[in-house]
Amino acid sequence: MEIVVTGRHTQIKQRFRDVVESKMNRVTAIAPDAQRAQIVLTHEGNPRQADTAKRVEITVIAGRTVVRAEASSADEFSALDMALDKLTLRLRRTRDRRKDHRRGYENPVPVDLGAIEPETLEAEADNEPDNSPAAAVSSELGPGESVEVQVGDTPIVIRRKLHIADPMSIDEALYEMELIGHDFFLFVNKETGRPSVVYRRHGWSYGVFEIDTPENVN
Repeated sequence: MEIVVTGRHTQIKQRFRDVVESKMNRVTAIAPDAQRAQIVLTHEGNPRQADTAKRVEITVIAGRTVVRAEASSADEFSALDMALDKLTLRLRRTRDRRKDHRRGYENPVPVDLGAIEPETLEAEADNEPDNSPAAAVSSELGPGESVEVQVGDTPIVIRRKLHIADPMSIDEALYEMELIGHDFFLFVNKETGRPSVVYRRHGWSYGVFEIDTPENVN
């Protein structure tokens, strides 16, 4: 399995790389078909957030399945352990689901690759960058491409990325949302063809938004 470790606002020390290499054996033991693991360590510089100053995001690609987990702590090693605990739990769910043929599931194509380091489109040195919000959403993107634009002198950053995914059922979308650990999941409903969002409510309650135009509804 290929292991890629990167840092955001921090330098990756060799000791952390060595610990990651040794602990990723937990992943290959559960998912021997895992092809790539992306580990991103982020440092939060705000002293008020010292208890969660280090955030570790792990994304594992195993076949057509993408599983993601993240955790924050005061140091990178405890954050790594907590993220790995979440990740291995989700990998076990994926493995058990593959063994369950009673419900007739297929492995859906996942959408979220949020932990992969985004590519930033930078303006050429001779040109003035367009930092308007419209610039972040007006450019044409190819599959997997992304763009980030900072709005003027503010700390606001708008990111846009194009994902390609097969349509899936609501139940499959809920399953993918649990795998990546998000509170919502965007997908195309294969029964209606509509762009839709499943989201977490309270407890084990979920909601679904569907979007369509007045012309199609009529």
